[in-house]
Amino acid sequence: MKELAGRLTALDPDAGAAVRVIAYFDRLAESRAGVEALVRGAAVLAGVPARLVDAERRVRVRVEADGARSDTELPPDPAWPWAALAPGGTAALWLERSGAAPSVVDAVILERAAGAVRLVLDRTRGRAPADDPALVETVLDATAPESARLHAARRLGLDPAGRARALAVPGGPPLIVAAETEGDLPAGRVGVGPAVPVLDLPRSWADARTALRFTAEGTARDPGPRVVHADGLGDVARIAELVVPGAEPPDDVRALERAAASTPWLLTTLHAVASTTSLRAAAAEINVHHSTLQDRLTHAEHLLGWPVRTPQGRFRLQLALAMRHLARS
Repeated sequence: MKELAGRLTALDPDAGAAVRVIAYFDRLAESRAGVEALVRGAAVLAGVPARLVDAERRVRVRVEADGARSDTELPPDPAWPWAALAPGGTAALWLERSGAAPSVVDAVILERAAGAVRLVLDRTRGRAPADDPALVETVLDATAPESARLHAARRLGLDPAGRARALAVPGGPPLIVAAETEGDLPAGRVGVGPAVPVLDLPRSWADARTALRFTAEGTARDPGPRVVHADGLGDVARIAELVVPGAEPPDDVRALERAAASTPWLLTTLHAVASTTSLRAAAAEINVHHSTLQDRLTHAEHLLGWPVRTPQGRFRLQLALAMRHLARS
């Protein structure tokens, strides 16, 4: 192939480049390269960013021309050259080249890369689960017969031999996604359950609901992460068993609420202190001078009644902030 490409280049540079592109993606396919590696290959060969969007499978990958991954929420420009992953489908691969007609080489890159990506997605992702509430409820019901849960999983497009995870959102129905899905999470607060075998999804759903209780709105009145993975909580998740939503909150939570009622900056400041590695990092997080942060913490400690700059006080603060989320009804 290399010799053929060299001969063709002498006769037609585009033809030679096209043959090299074909050989490149054949090698990636033989090595069972993943989706990101294939999109990266398209970007590097084309010399412009490449973008893959498969909304049905919830996959979005964008790679710069230098090979760095750089995902974005902005929609693709219809003027860019593109190739659908399958005839009549909405999933496609774009080359972000504007202002010029696509070259022969661009067309070959798109055709070979899109075909390779389709094979990888079909092999590893199948199709994204449907959102039939009744089927989802059956799959997540630990009391339902195993045969019924397996039947519902197949109807949802889940591989009974594969792995999936449950997602919990406030006030919304449960969601199930394939374990390998790289797509977008729902907007707002999300609790993400662990990836488990399909028959263990009731456990993932229970863990997702617990993780949701640790989430925050990400605002000044409710600072904290909007997305929490149950895998990352570890034994901290056990605190959720001690705090009943809607019941009388623990003393330290009540102290936080009283202090926050009179001091607008208090919660964001304390969250920065609790979630960063140093006071200087906390000051940078909330964009204040280090001395200003020290003054704020002196005031906060006076309102709370305990120190937050000692190891024990910082740990107490972290627990209080977590319990504040858990106490939410």
